[in-house]
Amino acid sequence: MVEETAFLTAEGYEKLQTELEHLKTVRRHEVAENIRDAKEGGDISENAGYEQAKEEQAFVEGRIMTLEGILRAAAIIEETGPTDQVGLGSRVTVVEIAGERRSPPETYHIVGSAEADPSSGRISNESPLGKALIGLSASESVTVSAPAGDIRFEIVSIQ
Repeated sequence: MVEETAFLTAEGYEKLQTELEHLKTVRRHEVAENIRDAKEGGDISENAGYEQAKEEQAFVEGRIMTLEGILRAAAIIEETGPTDQVGLGSRVTVVEIAGERRSPPETYHIVGSAEADPSSGRISNESPLGKALIGLSASESVTVSAPAGDIRFEIVSIQ
């Protein structure tokens, strides 16, 4: 199986490494204790606590595998500061344009999909907006297709 490159900021890489370490050293042991405690509760065939602990174990082990794969395939995004074009690692301030109306400026950090969190202003380079912004310069505009219809954005600045 060929793993796709996972683009991460240095901060994102550290965060995922910390999560992986926590899962391996703390959560795994907590889940094992929960399973042991549930087994001591008697017949495991009708033990809801045992089933829940086994599901939790599957989740933790799955997340460990996912994180190991991401970190193995990681490429660190070099954040070079202000630039004239949007790229991975850029912080882009845009305004939404609807006719003559402009929205307040919003700033997005273009990151890889593994650390995207739109509610925190971190959008993936693979998202419709992220993909559309890559390679553009300040003052350029782009139209992005969204479920609610096409949305036009203008780049105010790039950091």
